[in-house]
Amino acid sequence: MSFFTDASTEMIYPLLPVFLASVLGANASFIGAIEGVAETTASLLKLVSGWWSDKVGSRKKLVVAGYGIASIVRPFTAMTHTASQVLMIRLTDRIGKGIRTSPRDALLADSAPINARGRAFGFHAAADNAGAVVGPLLAFLFLKLQGVGSFDGTKRLMPHDEQALRNVFWLSAVPALVAMIVLIIVVRDVPKHADAKKDVGSIDQMAGGLTKRFWAYLVVVLLFTLGNSTDAFLLLRANQLGVPIAMAPILWALLNFVKSATGTYGGGLSDRVGRKPLIVGGWIFYSAVYFAFGWATAAWHAWILFAVYGIFYGMTEGTEKALVADIVPTQRRGSAFGWYNLAIGLGALPASLIFGRIWDTAGAPTAFAFGASLALIAAILMAFVAPSTRRSA
Repeated sequence: MSFFTDASTEMIYPLLPVFLASVLGANASFIGAIEGVAETTASLLKLVSGWWSDKVGSRKKLVVAGYGIASIVRPFTAMTHTASQVLMIRLTDRIGKGIRTSPRDALLADSAPINARGRAFGFHAAADNAGAVVGPLLAFLFLKLQGVGSFDGTKRLMPHDEQALRNVFWLSAVPALVAMIVLIIVVRDVPKHADAKKDVGSIDQMAGGLTKRFWAYLVVVLLFTLGNSTDAFLLLRANQLGVPIAMAPILWALLNFVKSATGTYGGGLSDRVGRKPLIVGGWIFYSAVYFAFGWATAAWHAWILFAVYGIFYGMTEGTEKALVADIVPTQRRGSAFGWYNLAIGLGALPASLIFGRIWDTAGAPTAFAFGASLALIAAILMAFVAPSTRRSA
């Protein structure tokens, strides 16, 4: 399900920044605002939906609703003629994500063996990212079939090239439909005991029953997120360094190939050596890559950095979620993942707005240096917050 959903999403995502800039005339600050507002809105819903899945003892219905909303609205990006319209579609798409994400993560934690929890989350991330390899490749192939070549993404596109992008957006509906069929027919709930539902409490008690270590972890995650702006800026930076817009889907596929290839291994490694080494090391790795993005000077630098950047995801994407499941009670997993996703979303809006503003006023190198510095500080703090060994909660 996640494989096909990401294939659909990532047919659009690597093309969206240049579509906004070169077709709809949006600047870097507005692009950052679109991503930040969308992710922050989604995160508020992730908190409520996670708590509700604990309360009612059912995850799947919320997962189906969330994926369904996103799958329906996403292809309509093809019909937009203003950046504000893209904002509304992106916002609705992320509302769907907000409804589904925490219940889905909790369902995965419920289904995974305790001694392979990191590997399970890593494998899920790998499947997600494998779809994100296929999606951009399909987009690239479709653009080539329509005769789209290397053109300057800093100028307004020719009508033929613009229509080709819109056609790709429509085509993204096909893998989204396959994902919904798999979700409805194949995915199963893990039943909850009645006593576990009673322990959850009312909506004003969503923060109850969670450990102090969990809250400390969330504070550090929020700090890291403030330096972790939308990856749309990486695509803009690559175009700035000379990577043609027609090659953006291939560049994006390269990133996601590395993420997919390393995700299962990274999550599994955290089962054996603990979560802390993977998260701290991954954030330090992120900091180094962001510094390098800021001072890159050639197109080939972008290709190397995109590939190396994928290792950061392999080390941390599944590991961070596995740590959430480790340090909270089983009956509170939905709420815990809701708070975790909320922390990331609350940081997403200011992160993208600040990064875009710094880019517009002081240039890309300064913006990337800002993100790298926050990541380094967060990594140091995480060394004191995360447990030294994996805990089988």
